[in-house]
Amino acid sequence: MLHKLWPVLATITLILSACAGSTSQPDAISSIENENSLSGKLIIYSGRSEPLIQPVMTAFQTKYPQLEVLLKSGSNSQMANTLLEEKANPQADVFITTEVFTAYALSREGIFLPYEPVGYQNLPDAYKAEDASWVGLTQRMRVIMYNTDLVSPDELPASLFALTDPKWKGQIAAAGSTNASMQAQIASMIQLVGQDQTEAWLNGLIENEVTFFGGHSDVRKAVGAGELKLGLVNHYYYYLQLAEGSNVGIIYPDQAPGEMGIISNATAAAIIKGSKNLNAARAFIDFLVSEEGQEIFAEGNYEYPLLTGVALHPDLEPIVGLNMANIELAQVVNHFEATFDLIDMANLP
Repeated sequence: MLHKLWPVLATITLILSACAGSTSQPDAISSIENENSLSGKLIIYSGRSEPLIQPVMTAFQTKYPQLEVLLKSGSNSQMANTLLEEKANPQADVFITTEVFTAYALSREGIFLPYEPVGYQNLPDAYKAEDASWVGLTQRMRVIMYNTDLVSPDELPASLFALTDPKWKGQIAAAGSTNASMQAQIASMIQLVGQDQTEAWLNGLIENEVTFFGGHSDVRKAVGAGELKLGLVNHYYYYLQLAEGSNVGIIYPDQAPGEMGIISNATAAAIIKGSKNLNAARAFIDFLVSEEGQEIFAEGNYEYPLLTGVALHPDLEPIVGLNMANIELAQVVNHFEATFDLIDMANLP
């Protein structure tokens, strides 16, 4: 299993059970010391793909031109493992992750320096660490996108579980087992519907000959081009594909009474303990959760900003009125070891 899945989450149950002996965190810092003195290099590790994070970085560097902002991006697991390997000699200042479960796990490993950015009190409690070691940036939902030229409205699947219907055999795209959002979804499903039902769903995807890609960009492009009829993605990939002119539609799944609701997650950011440019790191976190930063995510990426009062992209479906799954962060993290076991048993690519 460890050849494709990173060890922090695989051993998270052990980490949580040993919390009493974990490294204590310093008190949260509440503000940067002097904005006008920001200079030098700011090194950012990102588990997000570069096109989704570059616009906000560009805006930040425009605001602080005396700073040199450097980005190292890769898969969520690659960046998390790098942070663990560099723990004794940190090389980065800030980490941006695709989902909060990674932030939660790395925080338990003592990787982050607590910090309460400006506007911290206006962020939802569900998406910020109790010790301020990480903070949520944007919310995303797991949805089904479809090619409107190939799928008629009367045959649309209304649930994630409908993706195992044989009528969709060979017609579905999804991100594979190494994708952090897919891993997080499976762990969330274990919490919501139980391990047996989640295992049956994974086996059903394999039996239905789902095409698994390394990331969601390939999923959306395959559906947009009509190579496959359906795609399991984070919601903004549908909007990005629609903006490119493809004939695609979106399904917000599991909305009927008694169904689990839409699984959601959030991107997150944190300052690396041992940062060599702490003032710049604090300023960058401030910018990410500021109205300006949140608007960039909302307008450019079709993401749901977490800062209260920031407007959604006009094309984006409001969360209000949707049936959202009741996900408990700590419980989901506790299910990651079982998640990896299910992935292996199902031989998920």
